[in-house]
Amino acid sequence: MPASRLITILAVAAALGLVAGCGRKGSLDTPYQAAVDARKEAQRNKEPLPPEPTPPQPDKKFVLDGLLD
Repeated sequence: MPASRLITILAVAAALGLVAGCGRKGSLDTPYQAAVDARKEAQRNKEPLPPEPTPPQPDKKFVLDGLLD
């Protein structure tokens, strides 16, 4: 393998590693929590309020849930 090909592969691997590390660290927001936060921010900035979010429904039991436990 020529040296230029090896350098190219290493450069691409390094670039992919940098891109994979981008993003927000921490837990993900649920859609409900994001709507609550957006409503609080709009209220704080004295903007029109988005509609009140509905709380999430509890999970329903499924036939195959026993296999995952």
